[in-house]
Amino acid sequence: MTIKVGDRLPNTTFRRLGPNGPETVMADEIFGGKKAVLFAVPGAFTPTCHKNHLPGYLNNMDALAGKGIEVVAVTAVNDPFVMDAWANATGAKDKIEFLSDGSADFAKAIGLELDASAGGLGIRSKRYAMVLDDMTVTQLAVEDQPGKADLSSAQRLLESL
Repeated sequence: MTIKVGDRLPNTTFRRLGPNGPETVMADEIFGGKKAVLFAVPGAFTPTCHKNHLPGYLNNMDALAGKGIEVVAVTAVNDPFVMDAWANATGAKDKIEFLSDGSADFAKAIGLELDASAGGLGIRSKRYAMVLDDMTVTQLAVEDQPGKADLSSAQRLLESL
């Protein structure tokens, strides 16, 4: 079943790179009690994700905060080492939470997995953006094609807040 507005985010685990290596973090540790934006990309460093989607959020952090957003996070079906390298390469490390969903468990739990096996990428996440209020989805925009970042862009999300 695909997650929808009004649903509560499942309290699944993500991985991220901490000071002592990979660490597990629960969704409620990041989003519980907060107004947040979670956006997903099919893969770190992939063209649309790296050049279009992520930079839009990074460039609009102040505007998002001005709309009451306390946490901005990105997730992808990549390991925590790749996500950390991507955070460093984009200058977003201390601004955006980079959450690894290495086995696509989270993407599957919310029904937004993408089978990109035909392109050699295996199971990934669909591209989307959601607004959360204490783990409850208040807005959700899912792209119909993985190479597009229009409905889920930071600009579109800001216009809807």
